[in-house]
Amino acid sequence: MKAVIMAGGFGTRIQPLTINLPKPMIPLANRPIMRHIIGLLKKHGITELVLLLYHQPEIIKNYFRDGSEFGVHISYVTPLEDFGTAGAVKAAAKFLDERFMIISGDLLTDFDLSKVIAFHEEKQARATITLTPVSDPLQFGVVITDQEGKITKFLEKPGWGEVFSDTINTGIYVIEPDVLDMIPKETNRDWSKDVFPAMLAEDQALFGCRLEGYWADIGNTDAYLEACNDITSGKVLIDTSESRPEPDKSLYLGQDAVIEQPEKATLEGFTILGDNSQVLGDASLKNCLVGRNCSIDSGCQLENAVLWDNVHLKPGTKISNAVLGHSVRVGQSVTIEPGVVVGDETRIGNEALLKRDVKVWPRKVIEGGATVTTNLIWGEKWRKSLFQGAQVRGLTNVELTPEFVAKLGAAFGSTLPRGSHVLAGRDAIRSSRMLKRAFVGGLLSAGINVRDIRMAPLPVLRYKLATFGEVGGVHFRQAADDPAATEIIFFDTEGDEFSSSQAKGVERIFFKENFRRVHHAEPGGISELPRLYDYYREGFLRSLDSETLKRARPKVVIDLNHSPAADLLPQLLTELGCEIIELNAHVQDSGLGLTEEQTLHSMDQLSRIVVTLEATAGFWFGPSGERLGIIDEKGNILSDLEALAAVAALVSRSGQEGYLLVPVTAPRILEDLALEGGLTVKRSKTDGRELVAEARQRQVRFAATLNGRYAFPEFQANFDALYAAARILQLIAKSGLPLSSLRDLAQRRTWRHCEIPCSFEFKGGIMRKMSEDSADQQTTYIDGVLVDFSDGWVLVLPDQHRPVAHIYAEADQPDRADAIIATYRGKVEQWKKELDKGAS
Repeated sequence: MKAVIMAGGFGTRIQPLTINLPKPMIPLANRPIMRHIIGLLKKHGITELVLLLYHQPEIIKNYFRDGSEFGVHISYVTPLEDFGTAGAVKAAAKFLDERFMIISGDLLTDFDLSKVIAFHEEKQARATITLTPVSDPLQFGVVITDQEGKITKFLEKPGWGEVFSDTINTGIYVIEPDVLDMIPKETNRDWSKDVFPAMLAEDQALFGCRLEGYWADIGNTDAYLEACNDITSGKVLIDTSESRPEPDKSLYLGQDAVIEQPEKATLEGFTILGDNSQVLGDASLKNCLVGRNCSIDSGCQLENAVLWDNVHLKPGTKISNAVLGHSVRVGQSVTIEPGVVVGDETRIGNEALLKRDVKVWPRKVIEGGATVTTNLIWGEKWRKSLFQGAQVRGLTNVELTPEFVAKLGAAFGSTLPRGSHVLAGRDAIRSSRMLKRAFVGGLLSAGINVRDIRMAPLPVLRYKLATFGEVGGVHFRQAADDPAATEIIFFDTEGDEFSSSQAKGVERIFFKENFRRVHHAEPGGISELPRLYDYYREGFLRSLDSETLKRARPKVVIDLNHSPAADLLPQLLTELGCEIIELNAHVQDSGLGLTEEQTLHSMDQLSRIVVTLEATAGFWFGPSGERLGIIDEKGNILSDLEALAAVAALVSRSGQEGYLLVPVTAPRILEDLALEGGLTVKRSKTDGRELVAEARQRQVRFAATLNGRYAFPEFQANFDALYAAARILQLIAKSGLPLSSLRDLAQRRTWRHCEIPCSFEFKGGIMRKMSEDSADQQTTYIDGVLVDFSDGWVLVLPDQHRPVAHIYAEADQPDRADAIIATYRGKVEQWKKELDKGAS
């Protein structure tokens, strides 16, 4: 007698275990599932096998080859397409010239197959279906038989009102070869849906043989874990001949497997330890299936854990009822809760927590200290922190999915007083709208009311928050450096970006999933602010000298970048008496010009139009309305440093007293420019939130970053490119100085910047060594370590969010600035080597 093993399934429901393996090759007790099936067939005298393959067939062929190693003979058939369970067997008809058995390659069973063969012969059946009783037959096909075992009815996945039997179709059949004549060639046919019902309709000899014993359809990860637990609990009999049993027969050790310190280690229940695997120190294992070449370090606690080959666990890891795929690396003191499945080659950092039922796809990186609460499928990494500063950023619909963002909204709402109000806005991009709506749902579930300002420039949202009525705000936008990513920016009641403590408060609730769920009658509501732009307009115009602008009537070319500013800024500048020429003023919901190449192209076009029209200036606006690019009247595109120096000079000469506020990284030429006009330069940390907070202080006339973001606190301390453009036009009109006359101010000294790769673990050491190196020099510690020289300065500053260190330098001459950069680049590289050597 022959047997056909169905081994072509995709195993979609059991992912991520089947990403790199076909389902029949998933290991159970260190053997592929199908090898257990082949062993069972051989036990009952069936050694001529036909394997039907489809998905990843070469993996199966390379393992079993011709079958001689396993005491059987194997032929392989790979249908050209998916022909269904019966159509696939038809494709193997040339091998099936005698009675044959059909069995699935992804079952775990210890049935006495000889009984069903004998039953088939006794009844002279044309086809016999193996049946078995189960407690919940609803998810299977129920089969009704008469007292002789002849099948009278099929019920495919019935409801409880249709369940007249608890015996189900196990997918194990004995078939006479002429039954294949009922199946057309290369046609999709299924045994239970097509062939057997046709045989029943023709009153053919179709029987059901009821067998007692263990049977499990390993259809998903829960079923796989349950099957593994059934092995360790003894519910199913399997072949463990490759491992040697210890005297109590509860521990099976593979070749060269060792328990390093038997007197310290704790092993309970039934455990298999594969070849070359080791248990170190006082590790504890209970009912575990451990693959080959695994290492379980001291202090690990494993219960009902399944480890595939080449898994390494560092000290203190706790795993309960979970699966770790091939070559997974787990750091110290990691906790993996029940139901978790970790795909092949994943790296889990120290003290990470994987919450119950999380699925991690292969080759992911989970940072140390991270808490993983949802499946990690598409992104490469799960970060320890959700927030980078005041932002949550990720790939749209990959890392930031609607369900993820809804939970984030619920977490944010749970930190706020019930019944309070939050502003929610976005840019013009469709994906921002999608994610914002999901986020709003989370807020409502926590009892928070949402004032939806829809599509609006970010400065408008922040201006409204700085007044009254809302306890916070959130803005969704496409990332400037990656159109596939979305940034979610959080603001407090003053319109300031979230502090680290506020961000941690949201993270704490998100990771613990300790959301506030209000009564069904108490969710928040959604309202709009129809006069939002009017309110912003009133403050905007009130803080400008409209008479000066109306007298000057400046001609200005503005590139609105298809952003929401197109609905607001042209009207404001027109009211101020400006003659405006608009570019890219149609709001688009996709494909904004965000890349550096697109931005440079837009600026080049803007430059040519400014010259052609003899305009006073040209302005390019970032999509969120915070960043401003400046073109002078001669068409020169000002670099960010040139623009900063030019605007600082205009402010200094405006006759006001007070301060210019810039980050510590800004060039010292600004001090010279400020003194010329009677102002003083104040320096702050590079973090935008810190700078805005200091800008709220009295007497700060102008604040700026090094990337084209400007704030005039007289109107609002937050960065606002719309207002900055109008204020710059006013300053030009008052001073009578064209922008081109100020362009070269930044060139009086040479400013340089470079980045050096630097892992987070070395950043503290680099700062310590920089402090020690500059101990006898004039040093400033506003942000990073800044060292002053007689002819320049240098600043070494670790990046807050990326694994890099920044070096800034300025000097009177270019050669000297380059030399400073080179010197300190060499020092940082040397310090990295010393720290790396010390760590090893």
